[in-house]
Amino acid sequence: MNALEELLTVFAELLVPLVRVLARLAVSLLLAPLVAATRALRLLEQQLRSCGRVLVDVLRRSDPQYQTLPLLRPQDERQPAHRAYAFGPARRDLRLVAAHGLRTHRRRTADALRAVTDGLRIDRDLVLALAGCTGVAAAVLLTVPLLAGALLVHALVVLLLGAGARLAALVLAGLDRAALTVRHLRQGVLCPHCFERVRRPEYECSRPTCRRRHSDLRPGRYGVLHRRCQCDERLPTTLLAGRYRLPGYCGHAHCGRLLSTETGRLAEHALPLIGGRAAGKTQLMAAMLAVLQRPDPDGRAHARFADEETAERYRLQREVLEIRGHPRSTPRAPHRAHSVLLDRDRPPRLLHLFDTAGEHFVNREDTDALRYARAARTFLFVLDPLAVPAFWDLLDPGQQARLDRTLASSVQPQPVFDQAVQAVVAMGVPLHRSRLAVAVSKTDLLDEARLLGTGGGRDSDRAARWLERELGLGNLVQAMRNEFGEVRFFFTAAVLTADGSVHPSIAPLLDWCLADGRRARARARAAAAAVRPLGAPSAADPDERPAASASL
Repeated sequence: MNALEELLTVFAELLVPLVRVLARLAVSLLLAPLVAATRALRLLEQQLRSCGRVLVDVLRRSDPQYQTLPLLRPQDERQPAHRAYAFGPARRDLRLVAAHGLRTHRRRTADALRAVTDGLRIDRDLVLALAGCTGVAAAVLLTVPLLAGALLVHALVVLLLGAGARLAALVLAGLDRAALTVRHLRQGVLCPHCFERVRRPEYECSRPTCRRRHSDLRPGRYGVLHRRCQCDERLPTTLLAGRYRLPGYCGHAHCGRLLSTETGRLAEHALPLIGGRAAGKTQLMAAMLAVLQRPDPDGRAHARFADEETAERYRLQREVLEIRGHPRSTPRAPHRAHSVLLDRDRPPRLLHLFDTAGEHFVNREDTDALRYARAARTFLFVLDPLAVPAFWDLLDPGQQARLDRTLASSVQPQPVFDQAVQAVVAMGVPLHRSRLAVAVSKTDLLDEARLLGTGGGRDSDRAARWLERELGLGNLVQAMRNEFGEVRFFFTAAVLTADGSVHPSIAPLLDWCLADGRRARARARAAAAAVRPLGAPSAADPDERPAASASL
């Protein structure tokens, strides 16, 4: 009996631990799926949240620890601007997200494994430990394809963003080129200082404290619709977006000076004034500018100055007109063009009037100053009749006494015209498709000497006949008609009348110069009879009266 009791006691002592182990094993087996699922879900949530935080911090650049790749700094770019996000920074961010996302995934997995094993006794919690490891493995198996898929989607978005941005840049660049072509600016704008064509002006940042210049302000790697300057100012990249509102500068290294206002928006027209020294070019140009400044019926001027320098020089020239004085000779060095905005025309235009010193039309080595002629299709030749010796032979002593010989040009018209034509032809200008206006200057002096009479009008044919028959310039007139596709002659007086208005001979000349060939031919008859001596009606047709240009 005692032996049996001892045996039962020993069995009980062995059975109780076994029951406990079996009970613990049963509980562990029951809890294992829950532990594994809990570990898996918790790790999955941590991995997704951590990778999401990495994505946000990388994109927002709010955490410096994730910025392990060098930034694309505007100081290192060819233009002083920030690279557009789709043209570089997006790929950089993708690389950062992939690298730091993988690193974060590894760290979170290692932390989860340590959390499962630390503090656990393998001999007692082996099942739960195995369940925790199983949960970690399950989480890894779930997160790897999820994160890989998310990274693939991110890469696809970057690829589509880059392709879309490049396509948008190409479309906008094409539209910009089309707009420039419509405005006849595809070959560039005209610099009023160096007279060269500028394919791409340098645009200055609009922020007063910056003043950085962008030499290639177009849709591209630095921005599609707008470009962000190094100072963070947003600059338009296309003509339609308002690029022309920025200050533009000549892109040639030997110049680099400020262009006219709104350069690049309006079609440009160059009107060179050709003539010898003291032929009356400067005074005629001042009179033409005065006509452009004449108010329209609504009270607004037909044109406005494109820059302050033109406005200041016009004010000085206007004073000379008002006192009936004579302006100083144009400086021998190339002078800035007079630029005006004809923004009331349809379409609006930017007009450059070039007044070059008369010496440049005589000396062959100086004709490089005529570079602006390459952009012109209408030329204005100022012919001073006082420079022709035959003119003085027509005068009797009384008439000669009424004229001041010092006002005559020192060069005859024929060599001036020949030299200018040779220089312009050498530049490749198609004169047979160009137009020439011949302004017989100083008509007010001829009227005072009673050399033109009071009848017969002042049309082009009469002016040509007067030059041929009276001054013996038949060869010059014929040469003009042979060289140019269309030629018109005008008697002009660059003076102010008694009421302070510009002499009516200037408006028809200006209108013909500004009109294209079709408009000029359509108005030929109206413009031919528009001028009378000192603005008086013709005796041959008392119903006719002076009229200004229809377009002005």
